[in-house]
Amino acid sequence: MKNRTAIGIVCIILAVAVTFVVSPLVNKVSDKKTEVVRFANDVSHGTEIKDSDVEVVKISTSSLPTKVIKDKAAVVGKYATADVFKGDFVTESKVTDNANTASDVLSSLKGDKVAMSVTINSFAGGLSGKLENGDIVSIYVTDKDDNTEVPAALKYVKVITTTTAGGIDENEVVENEDGSFELPTTITVLVSVEQAKILANYEKSATMHVALVYRGDDASAAKFLKAQDEYLKKLNTSEAKQNG
Repeated sequence: MKNRTAIGIVCIILAVAVTFVVSPLVNKVSDKKTEVVRFANDVSHGTEIKDSDVEVVKISTSSLPTKVIKDKAAVVGKYATADVFKGDFVTESKVTDNANTASDVLSSLKGDKVAMSVTINSFAGGLSGKLENGDIVSIYVTDKDDNTEVPAALKYVKVITTTTAGGIDENEVVENEDGSFELPTTITVLVSVEQAKILANYEKSATMHVALVYRGDDASAAKFLKAQDEYLKKLNTSEAKQNG
């Protein structure tokens, strides 16, 4: 009888301990918070992520997403790998250091620029198959009278990708069994509407040859493109005055 009483008392003590000591400790551990990065705005695929696009929030460690990023500085300046929405947590799979794949660039088009493909007329004309996504090139044009020049409107152009006759983009080309690669037959470039018109005309009436100007970080490449855009802006302003 005494043993039963003692066991009962021990059980009561354990129950009280679980209720008022162990449970609060478990809840406290499970409710521990940590800082993570979350999108504060919708960001389109291939778009550079700005400081205002993300925010740091605290969430429970028990609901922590897989491979979520906790440092805001590790996100700003990178690019979205897909369309993301306000409130989405930033994970490693949603950002990339650059956005130079054809899919990234094409998905980021907003109407001020267009993507256009031109034919590679010869092996040498396409830089012997060595062009890479993101390269800045100058386009040399040779007319029917064998006069060659670099049109000022095509001095600095960004390569989106090169594509083989089978429709394979540069970043997806695989090595053949004999160690060779299928060579590209077209170059797709990022241009303004005005540049696209010029290229379309040369595609029919001239031969084009590309020369590599710059290959490197996006910030430096952007300086060449900015210089080209400024020239086109001045040209459009001048033409508007003449027509006015």
